[in-house]
Amino acid sequence: MKRIGLFSLLAASALLSVAGSAQARVKLITLPVRERVEIQLDHAHATLVEEERIVPLVAGTNQVDFSWANTSIDPGTIVFRVIGYEGDINGKAPEVNVLSVSYPPGENALVWDVSSTHSGPVRVRISYLLGGLSKSFNYRAVAENDESTLTLARYIRVQNFANEQYNDTQIHAGLGDKFSKPIGINETKEILIEKTIGVPITKTYTCDLARFGYLDPAQQKLRVPMHYVLTNDVDHKLGGEAMPYGKVRIFQKDSAGTTAFTGEDWGRFTPIDDKMKLYLGTAQDVVVKRTIERRDRTKVGGNLSHYDVVVKYEIENFKDTPVTLDLAEQIENLRSEAGFNSGRPAEWVIGNQTTFAGKPDPQESSQHRVLFHAELPPRQGDKAKKITHKLHLTFRNQF
Repeated sequence: MKRIGLFSLLAASALLSVAGSAQARVKLITLPVRERVEIQLDHAHATLVEEERIVPLVAGTNQVDFSWANTSIDPGTIVFRVIGYEGDINGKAPEVNVLSVSYPPGENALVWDVSSTHSGPVRVRISYLLGGLSKSFNYRAVAENDESTLTLARYIRVQNFANEQYNDTQIHAGLGDKFSKPIGINETKEILIEKTIGVPITKTYTCDLARFGYLDPAQQKLRVPMHYVLTNDVDHKLGGEAMPYGKVRIFQKDSAGTTAFTGEDWGRFTPIDDKMKLYLGTAQDVVVKRTIERRDRTKVGGNLSHYDVVVKYEIENFKDTPVTLDLAEQIENLRSEAGFNSGRPAEWVIGNQTTFAGKPDPQESSQHRVLFHAELPPRQGDKAKKITHKLHLTFRNQF
């Protein structure tokens, strides 16, 4: 019975010339050239490695030695498969079978007993889960000067702390096509996966006291965060697959075509047909003052009452372009602010003193949140026209 040190060229050569000799175990760091390696990085918490090698077998029973050191291979995941014979076998149909597997005590190793009906080189595939190989995604978003479209470049960053070098490796990251890149020990590589030009975007301005708070509490002025909104669908030149979580560096072109860095945000995992919102900072030229204008209680019987709450917004747009402002209220927070939160779920309707045009946004509103859009004209000269809107909610059957 012959023993093959799978990861040593010396051991493989010695086996062909010295039958029955005991081969010394050669550690993983002295790996010979692989025929093929594929790394699957599509799982969030596990890295699958598949490698193929040419192993010389003799007719009879062989011992195939798989050893590793300073490498985080999960031994319970190692799988050995014979793909086929290499070279001329004189028309005969060889049979190769794995008879058993053993684990030498105190070593990071295992030994397969493999039977073969013929002598000759065999292609084998070994797969296992490996620690120390990781990936992350990041993006570069460059908005046009008019902020109607942007160019979105998607990158993968692969970090190799597995104490093993991989040359000409096929890598699948769970996004885009497979690509071939060498990755050295302790090396980090950033690879462009895809670049999409002309992605339509929407720039939003949003007020939501419960989420974003005040810009100036003393004057009751709300913070107005700005976002670019990307829709991951075909109509917006995306939608081929989900967009993974990752850091987004955001740039904007000026009228001369020069690109300037404007900030960065973390883009959340975005399934197909969903939206990714990228934070751009707080608007300084859209001013919103919010006050509770009215709280009225009407008894309806027993200890139950209806409460009418009117929220007033005084809005000024100092930009030289029109703006659509999203004004949102979290229902439970507003009820607590009005001073009658009994702990029961809120039963509410929109009252007739509401001044917003149209109905609440159906995609952004729910039982717990209401959002209206307010169209703001551009400033005239150095002055901004003050726009006043009111939101009237009636809370029914409250204690």
